[in-house]
Amino acid sequence: MPQAYAQGAGAHHRHTSGQAAAHARTPGSNIIQSIEVSGNQRIDTATVLSYMVSQPGDSFNQDDLDRSLKTLYATGLFSDVTLHRNGNTLKVNLVENPIVNRIVFEGNHDIKDEDLRKAISLRARAVFSPQTIAADRQKILDQYASKSRFGATVTPQIIRLSHNRVDVIFKIDEATLTLINKISFVGNHDFSEARLAQVVSSKETAWYRFFSSSDEYNPERIKYDAELLRRFYLHNGYVDFRIINATGELSPDRRRFFVTFTLSEGPRYRIGKMDIRSSLRHVTPDQLKPYIELFPHQWYDGTAIQHNANDMQERLQAQGHPFAMVRSEIARNPEKRLVDLLFDVTEGPHVYVDRIDINGNTITQDKVIRRTLPMAEGDPYTPFDRKYSKLELQDLGFFSTVSIDQTQGSAPDRVNVAANVVEKPTGEFSLGGGYSTDVGILGNAALKQHNLLGSGVDAGISGTVAYYEKQVDLSVSDPYFLNRNLVAGIDIYGIQNNYQTYQSYKEGRYGATLRMGYAYNRFLSQSWSYSLVDRDVGNLYSQADVAYYGQEYVPSIYVQQEAGWTLLSQLSTTLTYDRRDNRMAPHKGYIITVGGDFAGLGGNEKYVRGKIDGSYYVPLDSLTGNHDWTIQLKGGAGMMADWSSSGNRNIIDNFYLGGQNLRGFLQGGAGPRSGHTYVNGVLTPAQGQEDLIGGRFIYTGSAQINFPLPAGPDLGISGRYFVDAGSLAGVRVKNLYTNPRTDGANYTPISGDTLTPRVSTGFGISWKSPFGLVNIDAAVPIIKSRNDRLYPIRFGFGQQF
Repeated sequence: MPQAYAQGAGAHHRHTSGQAAAHARTPGSNIIQSIEVSGNQRIDTATVLSYMVSQPGDSFNQDDLDRSLKTLYATGLFSDVTLHRNGNTLKVNLVENPIVNRIVFEGNHDIKDEDLRKAISLRARAVFSPQTIAADRQKILDQYASKSRFGATVTPQIIRLSHNRVDVIFKIDEATLTLINKISFVGNHDFSEARLAQVVSSKETAWYRFFSSSDEYNPERIKYDAELLRRFYLHNGYVDFRIINATGELSPDRRRFFVTFTLSEGPRYRIGKMDIRSSLRHVTPDQLKPYIELFPHQWYDGTAIQHNANDMQERLQAQGHPFAMVRSEIARNPEKRLVDLLFDVTEGPHVYVDRIDINGNTITQDKVIRRTLPMAEGDPYTPFDRKYSKLELQDLGFFSTVSIDQTQGSAPDRVNVAANVVEKPTGEFSLGGGYSTDVGILGNAALKQHNLLGSGVDAGISGTVAYYEKQVDLSVSDPYFLNRNLVAGIDIYGIQNNYQTYQSYKEGRYGATLRMGYAYNRFLSQSWSYSLVDRDVGNLYSQADVAYYGQEYVPSIYVQQEAGWTLLSQLSTTLTYDRRDNRMAPHKGYIITVGGDFAGLGGNEKYVRGKIDGSYYVPLDSLTGNHDWTIQLKGGAGMMADWSSSGNRNIIDNFYLGGQNLRGFLQGGAGPRSGHTYVNGVLTPAQGQEDLIGGRFIYTGSAQINFPLPAGPDLGISGRYFVDAGSLAGVRVKNLYTNPRTDGANYTPISGDTLTPRVSTGFGISWKSPFGLVNIDAAVPIIKSRNDRLYPIRFGFGQQF
């Protein structure tokens, strides 16, 4: 366009300069009497005239003519424009730009045609211009750069057609991925390059990163890495840390990037004095000092300080000070390398919720969202309300994005809160398969709707078919039953377990469970349930099976006396106190559950059973500088007793130890056992396989450390080392036959009935593979009882598709 404008302007200058003398002395000779437009085929003359500055009646002003010329070029409709004067007529000669017939992409594989069409501005049947083609070429290159293909080339080709039309073809050479060849750190003294390389999310290219994009260069990721480095150094006491520069340099062949972080560490500080200043009424600094979670002379940790301030503020708000605000202030002492810390507790502005608006929901009912929010119209409003509102809505699982916005309300102390959501599909149909050491090869199918008709009701039906187990379950749950803080639901199920690989019977359960639960606050909740279940113990081996199975073995007398159907009528409750930071993948905090069962409201079983379990998570970020290190401590105990002698005392209701709660041992393989064998047709106490009969009292404990593996984050692999301990004792059967003198042929010795702990230790890995989650645990028993059933390796794999 600049060249065409120069030519057009030159022609205009040449023409008008030649005419100027002839018209200089004629009155009114410098006035435009008319404008003649030629060369336009598609664009109306009136449209052309509307773009021009010079109009009939205006003078032949050079500035106006130049501006008219530029304006016509700026429309993008014309490839050439010339203006010249003929007497008192201004003649405009045009060459129109062609029309785009179609747009074609060739050579693209990594980016689809439709995505490239969205990126460019050129469209079919639009006006073609070289400027638009150049701009679109750069937009396509930007798309490939966002996918780390900086070596890509794009060559536009124009094919001219009849009737002033063109086909536009973008020939694309995608080239190979431009990966990070080297990450360097300049200015680091206290931490090695290898340690800092673990902090940043960008990684150097390696063969095992085929499932990861972390070795692809991304400018936004480099900015994020700079922030990660800043947090890491602040976390470790480097208050004066600065990122001087973070750059990525592309190699001449455009195949590799070299990333360099230039930083200034500064000195490392410890915490000096810690104090609290409070202007909150009836709240003194001495009352708040127990809330300080830090201690003098520890290394300064900016993250821990902020968390401490947030925790203190939440506690004050929970204690009746809804507008309490806690800010941390620091004062450096560079000579002593100490940071004095002050927690400033003040009364924040009193702000109340004026109105709550719900936007973006097309299926989910407004009331479902409103009841989830931790506030209502008229309530106090704090930044924590905004934070938890977003978290609570995200936890529903109904929305792909959630944002909480606020605007000025009807008064200075009022705000309007808007919950903006984007819904996502909540229905689920899944088919799956896998393998587990507990149930063998399995297949499953499920049809679920987690937000039935937008009401928040969760309903579904699922079935599992495995080598050792078959199960079907119909479930419905209402998280806000009767428009109250009540979770209510029902499960109807049928289960068939085939234990005959390590037991001598099969078990069936068919029944229903009614559930109800409620939350006292964000951390404390309670649930109740009532179950009515018909159970069957059957398919026992008999003497006739001996020849078929090739062994002289029949069930223990304690299994034989359980054969047949029984009815369980059971009322249960569980109280849960949960302070974990994340319920799906906890990193710190703890959870305690206390539960009890009462059987005997009808049915054949009459017992009471209690259980307490707890887990505590200790983050190791301060020691390792890595969020993937966590210590998990677990413990539990349970006891059951029969409150009536008329109960069945069915062994399938007993506690069992082994498998998931004691790795290295068979599921149920530690604890009381009994058995019989036939030798020469005579019933004899078991010397080989024994039946697992469970017990009345159980305790378990586990210490586990979760840690990252080399290349693990890129492959989705994490490791763990654990020590498990526990024991099970207290024989609970219908009739006891342990005296050979009085019990005769029914005499059945019981082994393993001891509270002496069993202990195992081992390693495990979890792999989030593209084919599903794989879990492998290998454990070696350290302390065991004679004839305990061992199972050193547990393996599980599953996938839905």
